[in-house]
Amino acid sequence: MLPFVYEFHWTPFHVTFLLVFFTLFSMVAATLVLALRRTAAKDTPEQIEHVRWHTDFEDLPAALKACRHELRGDVKHRTCPNGFDCRTCTVHAQINARVRHRPGMQGFQVYGFSMSPYRLYHRGHTWVQQEKDGTYTVGIDDFGKRILGTVRSVELPPVGSRLYVNGSGMLVRSDDAAVRVLSPLDGEVVAHGTEEDDWLLKVRAEQDETATTHLLTADEVPNWILREMERLQASFATAGVGVTLADGGELAPNFHRHFPKADWDGVLGQMFLQA
Repeated sequence: MLPFVYEFHWTPFHVTFLLVFFTLFSMVAATLVLALRRTAAKDTPEQIEHVRWHTDFEDLPAALKACRHELRGDVKHRTCPNGFDCRTCTVHAQINARVRHRPGMQGFQVYGFSMSPYRLYHRGHTWVQQEKDGTYTVGIDDFGKRILGTVRSVELPPVGSRLYVNGSGMLVRSDDAAVRVLSPLDGEVVAHGTEEDDWLLKVRAEQDETATTHLLTADEVPNWILREMERLQASFATAGVGVTLADGGELAPNFHRHFPKADWDGVLGQMFLQA
C-alpha cells in the first residue's frame, strides 16, 4: 500500500491570513512591551515619591494650599497648583519678575520661634542652608521641633541614598507620635549630623539655579508661621481638644503635657503635611 502524501499549495488566502496574523501578533507584542516599560518607569523611587506626595497634597485642606505669593502679599489670593514646587511654575517666575522684594531681615523671632534669615524653609518644617563646599545642610525648624516635643529617635536615609523634593526625608519618633518628615531637596545624602550638630542631613543637590527655588525665604516666614499657628490651633479643635492658643500667643514649654488625650499622630501628621 502506497503512503498517503498531502501536497500543500499556497494560495492568496493563506498568504493574506499569515500576513494579518503576524501583523496583529507584532502589534500586541509591542503594546505589551510598552506597557511593561511604562510600569517599570512608574516603579522608580522618584515616581513613587512623586505620586505619593501629590496624593497627599490633593487631600490637604484648600486653606493649606495657599501659594507663597499669597503669604508674601504679592497677590490677594492664589491656590498653589504645583504641590509647593515652584521650580517649574511660570506664574512664580512672572510674579518675581515684576515684584521687588525687600531684603531679608538680619535676625528675627517669629511668635517665639527662632528662624534664621540665612536659611531657606520647606513648608513641611525643615530648613536648608548652603555650605561653603556647595552642599546643603538640612534640619527641622524651630516650629517643628517645638511641636514634636521630646524626640526619642530619628531614622535617616542612608548615606549615598537619593532624596526627592516632597518625598520621604526622615522618620522622627517622639513621646507622642511617629512623623514622616518630607525632604526639602532633590539630591544625594552625603553625611549625617551628630548630636552636637544642629543639622541632621547633608545633601549634595543638583547645582543649578532652581535647586532651592521652591523654598521659602526670610521675608515669607512671618506670615507662614502665623498661618501655621492658626493651623495648629485648628488641628487641636479637630482632634476634640478645642481652641488652645490665644491670638498672638506663644507655645508654652512642654505644652504636650497639657493635652495627654490629644490625637498626636493626627495633629503632627497634619502639621508635617501628611493628609
